[in-house]
Amino acid sequence: MPAFVKALGFDLTRTAYSTSEKKIMGLVLKQIPPSGNLNNAGDKIYQHPSWKTAGWLGTIQLDPQGNCFVGPVPVINLIDNPPAKQNIIYKVDANSGEMKSYLELPVTDSIPNTNPYGILGFAYLCQSNTLYVSTVLGSDRQHEKGFIYALEAATGKIIDKISYTDALGMGISYISGKRKLYFGSARTSDVYEVTLNSNGKFEGKPTAAFSINNLGPRGDDKVRRIRFDKSGQMQIHAVEFNFNLTAPTEKQESIYSFIWDEEEKKWVFYK
Repeated sequence: MPAFVKALGFDLTRTAYSTSEKKIMGLVLKQIPPSGNLNNAGDKIYQHPSWKTAGWLGTIQLDPQGNCFVGPVPVINLIDNPPAKQNIIYKVDANSGEMKSYLELPVTDSIPNTNPYGILGFAYLCQSNTLYVSTVLGSDRQHEKGFIYALEAATGKIIDKISYTDALGMGISYISGKRKLYFGSARTSDVYEVTLNSNGKFEGKPTAAFSINNLGPRGDDKVRRIRFDKSGQMQIHAVEFNFNLTAPTEKQESIYSFIWDEEEKKWVFYK
């Protein structure tokens, strides 16, 4: 937990960052009540003045020092989140709590009017202090022009990239002796994997791992988030995503669990 949080008097065991508050734009620090009810109106919250300067924010990633990386995401309209600023990564300093621009990712092509999104996913590899970020800025319904970048977290230097890949949620796990980055396609219900070397760079090209097609109430969800529990079980958080803005009240999420079958060398749907 960032050092500045303790000075604010928050209970560190029940405090987390949030970008999901419907009436509060930007980043919020939230103390979850003992009941675990995330929507309790009496929750203790805090927002540094700098946390709303980038408009609405989406995915959150912490590093081992407590620094927080966030990316912008448009909500309802583009007034607070113009497309030209959707490729900027912001960083909240672990000591001061102030949020500043960390890195503006390259814009390799024109920005189409049909795609309001840029940065969609983060992942962090502690062993090499590498920050991974996915962006779909420049893509449209017919053309896949996104990137997954591997960044040297301390400096923001780009050390590797996967080109022309629209990725949504990402996660890292250690499977069969190899460290792998998993990511969900922003265009299909497929999950891909790519091996990471000791320096955090990509080894080879991404390959298909499995699909969540036909799972859940909608059957064509995209993978918004990938997390792994202590046992190594993969938790897939999936939503409807079609490169268009959706009202917050319409967003629905399904969670799927997969376990690694060591004998068959593949991920198996669990529940």
